[in-house]
Amino acid sequence: MVITPNIPNLPYTKKDGVKYFNLVAGYVRSEILPGIYMNAYGYNGITPGPTICVYPGDYVCIRVYNKLSQPTSVHWHGLDVPNDMDGVPAIEPSPKIYPGHYFDYHFKITNPPGTHMYHSHFHTVLQDMMGLQGGFIILDPNESEENIQRDYYLMLDAFKLQGLKEGVLKKGIYDIDPFAGMANFFTINGRCFPYTTRLEVKEGERVRLRFGNIGMMNHPIHFHGHQFYETAVDGNSIPKENQLKKNTILVSSGTTRDVEFLANNPGRWPLHCHFPHHVSNNMTLPLGGMTTAVVYE
Repeated sequence: MVITPNIPNLPYTKKDGVKYFNLVAGYVRSEILPGIYMNAYGYNGITPGPTICVYPGDYVCIRVYNKLSQPTSVHWHGLDVPNDMDGVPAIEPSPKIYPGHYFDYHFKITNPPGTHMYHSHFHTVLQDMMGLQGGFIILDPNESEENIQRDYYLMLDAFKLQGLKEGVLKKGIYDIDPFAGMANFFTINGRCFPYTTRLEVKEGERVRLRFGNIGMMNHPIHFHGHQFYETAVDGNSIPKENQLKKNTILVSSGTTRDVEFLANNPGRWPLHCHFPHHVSNNMTLPLGGMTTAVVYE
């Protein structure tokens, strides 16, 4: 089972062989640090939105309701879907979803198991940077706990909160500037360290970490105390003989990366972006931002 810390998996109902999901695009007040909130966009009341988990061959119908004051759409990033289901109304026959309306995206999962994402593709510079995004995981029906004992999804993002002087943290509710060229808060699954949820493992377990990045910045993610193998890129598996052993991996904008490691060095180990500004909360000195910890139980 894939776990997205702080973010639930999206439930579904199944009828006549089709899995039915519901996503609601709307306004969200998201707490990124204790007492620090941002006015964002999200799905089902959170940003990033719920993680969607399916299997190859599934038929899905994802009903997207629009509770925003402007049209929106959803693009299934990396999925091979019919042209009118791809969610880019400026180019494709896929429609805009107007305020107060919904659209049913329905398609068969034809991709192999892998890590993908979903996000808005209408007024993209605004809606994506306001938080309309989530994870989309195609599970491997042949994989068991003998292969992977822990499977975590981590969505990386960055926001420019207005009204905070650089170098100052003050509790309050802040608006996002989606058009800013630089960010001052860097998140994993919608939270900044030390508010991020630690990733718990046991010694001897095989662990998979799935990274996703819809935002406009690149993030070199570094893991302390361990080496890992890069096992997939953009939802496509890398043959074992071609997998590289690393301790830092670049998660570029628009990409997903899967890594796997053996938990063989007990302790509390940082996992963080290696850009110094990205491990800070509004340029304050204590460790923060895009950081979490892998902790042995």
